[in-house]
Amino acid sequence: MFVRPFQLSDYASITTLFSEVLSESCCEETMDAFAKQLSLDPELVLVSVVDDEIAGIIIGTIDQRNQGYYYRIAVAKEHQRRGIGKTLINGLKKKFTQRKVSKILVTVDVHNEPILPVYEAVGYTDHHFSRSYRHLRIVSGR
Repeated sequence: MFVRPFQLSDYASITTLFSEVLSESCCEETMDAFAKQLSLDPELVLVSVVDDEIAGIIIGTIDQRNQGYYYRIAVAKEHQRRGIGKTLINGLKKKFTQRKVSKILVTVDVHNEPILPVYEAVGYTDHHFSRSYRHLRIVSGR
């Protein structure tokens, strides 16, 4: 297993992954955010590859205040509970660190609340969780 930046050839696999592991409403929101992030800064979209297949994806963004956000993570059901989520989180953290963000936060909504323990397992605590009462969105930062 390895983590790398998203490539255009991954698109079909990613859309299938989203439809299989996310609820319909979450999938729609995530596809919109995914498209926006790809247009703004595709280097903050990482995928995990296992046996030449996409096993997971994480989408991040950096806002106008130079804060890095984990937006959404999705791991194929057959690859869950194998450390892929943690590896994706750590891979994106390296990107944020390289870009010298001022703070790293986890965006939290009804869709990703159940996976907060994965973030906690790699060291994030409640003060890293950014709960929004609006829909999560990707913003154009830098």
